[in-house]
Amino acid sequence: MKSNILSGLTVGIVALPLSMALAIATGVPPQLGLYTAIVAGFFAAIFGSSKINISGPTAAFVVILIPIVQEFGVSGLLICGLLSGIILIIIGVLKLGTLIELIPYPVTVGFTSGIALVIATFQIKDFFGLTIENFSGSYIDKIIILFNSFHTFDTAELLTGLFTLFLLILWQKTKSKIPSALIALSFSTIIVTFLNINIPFLDISTIASTFSYEIGELKGNGIPPIPLQFTLPWSYLNADDINLNLLYKLLPHSIAIAILGALESLLCAVISDGMTGNKTNPNKELIGQGITNMIVPFFGGIPATAAIARTVVNIKSGGTSKVSSIVHSLFILISIIFLSPYLSYLPMASLSALLFVVAWNMSEVKHFINIIKVAPKDDVYVLLACFSLTVLFDMQIAVAIGIGLASVLFIKRTIDLYSIELVNTKLTIHPDIPGNISIYDINGPMFFGAAQNALKTLLNSNEDTTVVILNMQNVTMIDMTAMVALKSIVDNFKSKNKKLIFSGLNARIVRKLTKAKFEFDDINLKTFDNLEDSINYSKSVI
Repeated sequence: MKSNILSGLTVGIVALPLSMALAIATGVPPQLGLYTAIVAGFFAAIFGSSKINISGPTAAFVVILIPIVQEFGVSGLLICGLLSGIILIIIGVLKLGTLIELIPYPVTVGFTSGIALVIATFQIKDFFGLTIENFSGSYIDKIIILFNSFHTFDTAELLTGLFTLFLLILWQKTKSKIPSALIALSFSTIIVTFLNINIPFLDISTIASTFSYEIGELKGNGIPPIPLQFTLPWSYLNADDINLNLLYKLLPHSIAIAILGALESLLCAVISDGMTGNKTNPNKELIGQGITNMIVPFFGGIPATAAIARTVVNIKSGGTSKVSSIVHSLFILISIIFLSPYLSYLPMASLSALLFVVAWNMSEVKHFINIIKVAPKDDVYVLLACFSLTVLFDMQIAVAIGIGLASVLFIKRTIDLYSIELVNTKLTIHPDIPGNISIYDINGPMFFGAAQNALKTLLNSNEDTTVVILNMQNVTMIDMTAMVALKSIVDNFKSKNKKLIFSGLNARIVRKLTKAKFEFDDINLKTFDNLEDSINYSKSVI
């Protein structure tokens, strides 16, 4: 119990500034990130399968949430989070979690590397203290805006960011159990506060100078010193704005959030299970994440999922049960109540430095380069496509096309496993097979791609052949397209008075073919359990 409490406190210290930084990067007030960490950390631990995963706002969501905030505002974002929770529950109930785990590695690396680049790019503004009035548009538009605004950089902001970045990197190398974020942000906050008080003209940006709040009669700057408040996700919208048309517009974003959240959550589970030997139930984990994301918006929180970095910190700090995640949530809640005035002094450039480190850690540069060097060309193309789409367009498009590419790649490789080969001269039994009997070995699953290959091969068989034996003992499955293709072969052979024999089919496939009106009692179509019986029958009928 003691180790879990200590690990929960350690994770809470890490999550506190990071949750605010991620909320700011998303385009919403920092307290929404804190609310997300509190609620998600608690409910994901209660309803999820993993004992040690820590949930909350993650860097993976930043890229996908920014356009939602820009187009639909905070309420649109909260409704998307609610809808994504429903979708996650459906995925879990339908037991599709195991399928999501099968997303190819180049796809996930392409996503995460692209997200990391976008996050790092968006931090340049606050890190350099650039003066930009309207930082919107496509990724290329924002690059141009940053480039044209570099003459406005602020030396004090840049030095603050560099100092924080230096401490973050230096402290990580010491292997200390004290989180580098605590050391770096504490020192930078103390120094910046001192400079802002004693040298006012520097005016280094902080959370307090950047954000204000108005909750009822309570007004102020920075982080509001109040605990969680129940709110309806659509409360910021007019009644006329809430309609089916809005839901139709938000649904694609919600699906993208759900898929990305499922990927991130299950990837986190795989990593944590590998480090601890635990076994996470993927479908139960997704249901838990779905319930969490349905609850979070009612407390003003943004979409959440299991966070790999915080989970690793939890494991290395001795966390072994769900208690650590709950303690981490309580720590953040208490910090809001008692430390919000001090948290408001955090420099914006320092939070950007923290996100630079987060972006670098999730960029998987080594893996990205390694895939390009050693992977098959198909994998490289998929990697570059997912990376480019994530950076240049948005995650909604990238997720849809990425999963499509993953499916195409899977189908192509499954087809490559399929083979059909004429084996008359390779048989050790019955070497004296008459020339008018052709024997084909079929290996692998027969579905739409493979079926067309079989159709072409058999229809182009020798005209002198009167009996064709298909050795199908290594055929594991057959789909409707393959059955239609086989029926075409049967009809074609029947019209030419050729005989077709299926050999070695398993009983399940025979039942399927029988239901599909394959008449095995016909003289032109037979099925036998083994190849020897098939050959003996063929010799008797020619």
